[in-house]
This record gives sequence, C-alpha cells and structure tokens, in this order.
Amino acid sequence: MAGDDLFIASLGTRLPPPLPVAEAVASGSCAPGVARASRMRSVVVSDGESGPELAAGAASVALERAGGQAAADVDLVLHAHVYHQGHVVWAPASYVQRVAVGGHCPAFQVQQASNGGLGAVELASAYLLAAPERSAALVTTGDRFAPPRFDRFGSDPGTVYADGGTALLLSRRGGFARLRSLVTVSEPELEGMHRGDDPFGAAPFEHRPMVDLDAHKRDFVERHSLSFSIARVGAGQRAAIKQALSRAGAGLADMDRVALPHLGHRRLRSGYFRAFGLDEERTTWHWSRTVGHLGAGDPIAGLDHLVGSGELRAGQLALLVSVGAGFTWSCAVVEMLRDVPWATGRCAAREEPEEHEGGEAA
Repeated sequence: MAGDDLFIASLGTRLPPPLPVAEAVASGSCAPGVARASRMRSVVVSDGESGPELAAGAASVALERAGGQAAADVDLVLHAHVYHQGHVVWAPASYVQRVAVGGHCPAFQVQQASNGGLGAVELASAYLLAAPERSAALVTTGDRFAPPRFDRFGSDPGTVYADGGTALLLSRRGGFARLRSLVTVSEPELEGMHRGDDPFGAAPFEHRPMVDLDAHKRDFVERHSLSFSIARVGAGQRAAIKQALSRAGAGLADMDRVALPHLGHRRLRSGYFRAFGLDEERTTWHWSRTVGHLGAGDPIAGLDHLVGSGELRAGQLALLVSVGAGFTWSCAVVEMLRDVPWATGRCAAREEPEEHEGGEAA
C-alpha cells in the first residue's frame, strides 16, 4: 500500500471475562508444562457468545466511538475469523453488518487464519483507494474456540487460544492515526504445516475428533525438516517487517510500541524478542498474556489496548505484527496523530517479576 493517506478512525474490542491459567491447571484442563512454557496469566473465555456476536459487539463499540454518522459512511464490511462461526453454509460478515452497521454495502468473509484481521485491513485499503467516492471500511474479527472440538490449551501447545471480537474503522477522511504502511508477504510452501498428512475430507472432523495443530506440524517437519520450517518462517517474518518499516521511512528503533501476536512466551522469545532484539516492555506481551490468542484479532486488539491505555500517544509510532497459517505475514506502521477520548490517560501497570520455566524468579 502506498500513495493516498488512509486513517484509523476508530477501534473496538469485546472480550469476555478472564479465566486464570492457574485455575485451568488446577482443574486439569491445562497441562502444567503448557502453563510454564507459555507464561500466560489468564485467557478470556466466552460462556456462550459466538465469534460473530463478539465481532458485532466490538463493531458497535468502534462505531459509537467514531460518532453517530460513522455507520452511514461504511462502504465495505470485512469479517475475518479462524474457527467455526456457529453455523455452516452461512455468511457471518452479513450478520455483523446487519447487527452493527446496516446499509447495503458489500460484506465479505476473510479466512486467512490468524493473519485474517490485518490482511483484511490491507484488502480494505485497496478497496477504498480504488474509487474516490469510497469513504470508510469496517474490519472485524471474532472467534470462540470452544470444546469439544477445540482445546484452547492443547490443540496448539505454546499458544493459548482466547475468545473475543475486534473492530477497526479505516477511513479516507481522517482519524486519530495514520496508516503509514501495510505490507503482506506470502510463503505457500508452508501451507502443509497446518494440514499435515491427513487426506482431504468430505466433512469437518472426518479424520480427527479434535483440532490437533501440533500433530500436523510434526507431520510437516518430518517431511521437510525442522531447519527448513524455521528458516522459511523466519524469512517471511523478517521480510514483512523490513518492508513495512522501509515503506514508512522508519526503523525498528523508531517504533515506540510493537503489537505482537498473542503467542506464548517461549514462541515470542524465539520468534521476536531474540530474533529482532525487542525489549518486552516495548511490546504488548504484558497485556496479551492476560488475554490469549484472539485468532485473527491480535493486532487490532493490541493497537486498541495501546491506544486506550495511554501507552501509545500522539506523535508516536507503533508496529503491528501479524502471522497466519498459509503462511502469510502482514505488518503495518501506525502513526498516532492525536490522543483518543476513550483513552484512560495512564499506562497499564506491569506485573510482578517474571519466572523462568523452572519456576525461579527472573
């Protein structure tokens, strides 16, 4: 994306109450090893609301924050998700549009795994810039990773999956932040990492009773080697970050905050903290460890947290980092133009000292 200015006019997040990971360990739903490696404090869990309902709730928050006329300006609705949306052969984007927006603009579903949210923002950017009369686009995400088919602690060990909805209102007319750059990089040689050796099925869960991403990754690594997988994943992430920073005319050191995917600490440490020399305090880790992985919604939720908590202020820059199975990586540089009315005006408090995986204080 380059050329005409695009702005973020509003954000919204809808998160259910948090479940402490310690309680999940005590009940037997989370293995102690997963808790130690991920260092998660809690995960938000819906007791009934579906992904589309959570997304519509987040959209309503974003539109209310943007002002009463915001819904009338929406020329496109894109809804991204990872998991089951509550019905089959159904259009969840149209549900979000009916509940939160109304009108008769196009509404489409985006499924690019965990990169669907930021990927949808790039698609929305192109749509707005394609015709001068188009004003705004609403991107939402929403997921509920519910049993018995999905184990939020065990289906993908190393990442704890959370329920929630997010929304971002993208505008050509102005907003509190400018989208300085947005880049997506693809590496289809890695698509098999989330497919494994299972044959193509005629219906969901034909071969396995539960989502088991770890088994698929083991199959893929056995065929292609661990070094191949690590090299390709690392190269894609570096390319996306490098291109986003270059198009924004900035360096990683210029980023005041970095919104990272809501992965467990072990994955963040190897994939981001060490790989890019990132200080944890500059990232969203201290907050995301209390929320969990929101499917396609991590970068939007992370930005909403940074802006709403006062951690990201007028004149500052943020890097949004997103990755999804496929593999695709999207990265964006956001420039804060002004503080928002809904900001608390104070930074989120940091928690007690970290613990190493063995339990000793860091």
